[in-house]
Amino acid sequence: MTIPRRFRSRIPASLAGLALLFGLGACAGGEEELPYVERPAEQIYTEASTALEDDDYSLAAQLFDEVERQHPYSPWATRAQLMSAYAHYQDLEYDEAIIALDRFIRIHPGSRFAPYAFYLRGLCYYEQISDVERDQAMTERAMQALQEVTRRFPDTDYARDARLKLDLTRDQLAGREMTIGRWYLRQDHYNAAINRFRTVLEEYQTTTHVPEALHRLIEAYLALGLEDQARRIAAVLGHNYPGSEWYLDSYALLVDPDVRPPEDDSWLDWLF
Repeated sequence: MTIPRRFRSRIPASLAGLALLFGLGACAGGEEELPYVERPAEQIYTEASTALEDDDYSLAAQLFDEVERQHPYSPWATRAQLMSAYAHYQDLEYDEAIIALDRFIRIHPGSRFAPYAFYLRGLCYYEQISDVERDQAMTERAMQALQEVTRRFPDTDYARDARLKLDLTRDQLAGREMTIGRWYLRQDHYNAAINRFRTVLEEYQTTTHVPEALHRLIEAYLALGLEDQARRIAAVLGHNYPGSEWYLDSYALLVDPDVRPPEDDSWLDWLF
């Protein structure tokens, strides 16, 4: 399932300023169908802006496209390209938005609005991230797009927000590895499970899934009769996450299921 609309990223203050800079005005909205009626670029753009403010995103996108169709070489056309993509994004038409953004980036790579174009493309992928039970190809694309924002524009507000979203995408990918690893564990495919849990530890070590991954490794090693390896992993878990539920579960597996672990590190010494 996609991210609920209430959790979607909204237009940042910087784009609100961008819209004002582009000359948002208050004119009557356009028609549902758009017959070719030649008129000044600024007039069409203002109608599109009004439709956008009225949440008529489909009409807004059509009108912004009309600016470029009638006046392809005007300064308004460049602005309209980006705003058309934004209207599609607001209308949850992510594919259309991405196509428009890719085109804007290709034609105007040096534009002062390029950072926002890259950022908005990242949002289009990010907001299509699905549940960890499903394919995570969109999560991978979101990560790549957001990483491009942080790489190209590291000192912008867009990069700062992209870094926060990157943390969530990594957590999502780690969650996918955990889901598969747990399934392998339930099926007694211990080596396959170990590979998945080790991937979490090696590639997603800053995510919230690390404590559980350590505990699941202990379970898998014990199932294989590899008690020494299980104890070493338990020592890492106990040292780094002494207050977690996974620490308590691991203690129960290795020491005593009816006794809480001591507050000091004495049981870690016992493990070694």
